[in-house]
Amino acid sequence: MRRETHRGIGMTSERTRERLLERLFGAGITDGKVLEAIRRVPRHLFVDEALASRAYEDIALPIGHGQTISQPYVVALMTQTLYSGTQMDRVLEIGTGSGYQTAILATLTDEVLTVERILSLHRQVRNRLYDLGYRNIKYRHGDGLEGWSEHAPYDAILAAAATNEVPDRLLAQLKIGGRMVLPIGGRKLQKLLLIERTSEGFDQQDVESVNFVPLLSGKV
Repeated sequence: MRRETHRGIGMTSERTRERLLERLFGAGITDGKVLEAIRRVPRHLFVDEALASRAYEDIALPIGHGQTISQPYVVALMTQTLYSGTQMDRVLEIGTGSGYQTAILATLTDEVLTVERILSLHRQVRNRLYDLGYRNIKYRHGDGLEGWSEHAPYDAILAAAATNEVPDRLLAQLKIGGRMVLPIGGRKLQKLLLIERTSEGFDQQDVESVNFVPLLSGKV
């Protein structure tokens, strides 16, 4: 059971969050469950205290180590695309980052497994999400390009970093009927891709142009 959401004051208040939800709805995020997850998860607790006043602006923010917390619209878009019309019981996330997207997924899913290559982020997020009351998340410090095959297959896979081509190892860990959402491309030109695994192979479609940090191999 998760603890009651931290409500915040001033620029992290309930009113500020509601304004963000209005902007997201106007931008095409219409899934009620996704919007409710955005409302419930306290984004200001996933950034440095000095940036907390900007947490509910629709912008990406730095979290150190050359990484960012994605803008709320992108988090909502990826989540809505992943869940559209489908029940997701077990989700694999590649790139834990700040843990914000992880928390959104954990609000909507029975079990989330998340992989982070940067050890300090992995430890920080594991402690943060435990303190916030999330108990349906498994954490791994490892190479995201390898996925987490021990727990495959997954109903859904979400990657929060961009690669030039879809990793075969991640495709192999997606169950038939499962969906994967990930950014594809280099630093200057990326597109968000939705992949669905069928009994005959993989179908894919472009969703929207995006801008993510690169998905790097190995772990540090």
